[in-house]
Amino acid sequence: MFAETLKKVVDNIEGGIAAVVMGLDGISVDTYIKLADRVDVNTVAMEFSFILSQVRKAGDSLAVGSLEELTVKAQRLLLVCRMISPQYFIAVVMAPEGNFGKARYLARLAQPALVAQL
Repeated sequence: MFAETLKKVVDNIEGGIAAVVMGLDGISVDTYIKLADRVDVNTVAMEFSFILSQVRKAGDSLAVGSLEELTVKAQRLLLVCRMISPQYFIAVVMAPEGNFGKARYLARLAQPALVAQL
């Protein structure tokens, strides 16, 4: 179910590596991995789930609105995390030279299909 949607996202991004739907508790719901040898996507997403939780709490306490998206650019990867519900997010992992704008766009387009499957 989720894997089909995640596959569409990753396979349509230049430099796409993987995508995961995960809860803020760090438990993976489903994962699609295109290039398994690049990075352990579940571990990366699990570690960033804590950061997403903290950013969400900060946004709430500062009354700036709810967290929608968080992007991390590192030497070996580019990570786009988008909240799909109050407790779940999609994390798209790509090569650092990957198409960041398209990843954001496809994650946003995938949101309704992913929410319907939760």
